[in-house]
Amino acid sequence: MCVRQKLGLELSRSKPSVGALFVEDIAPIDIFNPVYGARPTNRTLQAQYYTKIDTLGLYLQDQVTLLSNLKLLVGGRYDFVNSVNSTRPADGNVNRSEFDDGAFSPRVGLVYQPIEPISLYASYSRSFVPNNDRTFNGVALEPSRGTQYEVGIKSELFDRRLSATLAAYDITKTNISTVDPNHTDFSIAVGEVKSRGIELDVAGEILPGWKIIASGYLNDAFVSKDNSIPVGRRLENSAYHGASLWTTYQIQKGSLKGLQFGGGIFFVGSRIANQSDPFTIPSYLRTDAAISYKHNNWRAAVNFKNISDIKYYDTNGFYAFPQAPLTVLGTISVEF
Repeated sequence: MCVRQKLGLELSRSKPSVGALFVEDIAPIDIFNPVYGARPTNRTLQAQYYTKIDTLGLYLQDQVTLLSNLKLLVGGRYDFVNSVNSTRPADGNVNRSEFDDGAFSPRVGLVYQPIEPISLYASYSRSFVPNNDRTFNGVALEPSRGTQYEVGIKSELFDRRLSATLAAYDITKTNISTVDPNHTDFSIAVGEVKSRGIELDVAGEILPGWKIIASGYLNDAFVSKDNSIPVGRRLENSAYHGASLWTTYQIQKGSLKGLQFGGGIFFVGSRIANQSDPFTIPSYLRTDAAISYKHNNWRAAVNFKNISDIKYYDTNGFYAFPQAPLTVLGTISVEF
């Protein structure tokens, strides 16, 4: 029996954040005859906010070889969280709250190799993440919890020149910040989201100098509990499917040794932005390429991104950002 242990400590402190809420008036604008340049007037301070979060995490993990082809991973982490929140309304009465919480997050994994190049695995884990929002009474929300189940198969092919992983997962997050139905400017932690899907990743060197990286996924991510968002609505910025393929070839011999060509495609399915009032960001297929030359410790490269000059967008919720058109970037580097 072989045992591998890992013990650690993690300490973090969020930079105290200070914010303020102002109310101000601004002249209306006629959309048929707009006059720009109006400035806000009657600016009034409504409230000031202060937030600080300290986190201490202790973790321990053991990897045990039960049999020559059977391994067990057991671990756990305990987090201590201290959150201080202060609100000063315009009347000057300070509302201060301090929140202490802790949670244990276990992790268990099992790997079985029926034959040497194939590994079957299953895992279970939990997570713990503090919420930054506050309730109407100024109290910090309870931390969100996550639970993940995953099963998969890993294989090494062609004398280990190529590796492939196929995985299926089920993830649930609880205590998600959601709108307080009685005080819509504040939040309560009752939301829940789920994500279920499969992923396939392939990477390796098919022939000397010819490398490939490919991946694809199906991901059903949706709201399973909320006060304002309909149950079943997709998560924002979460595509249902996507895939990518990138391959490179580097000349191995002769006077052009070190010259490398690469190219690939990247597909991302449609997504929604802003779950409370969703609009759909369309899917896209982007094509990139690269050429480089390496000699001794010198390397020169030219990268081509979005060769077909498509219009596509990214989002962080609420906003959609146009991405770069056809872009060509050249670099020269030297290693010492």
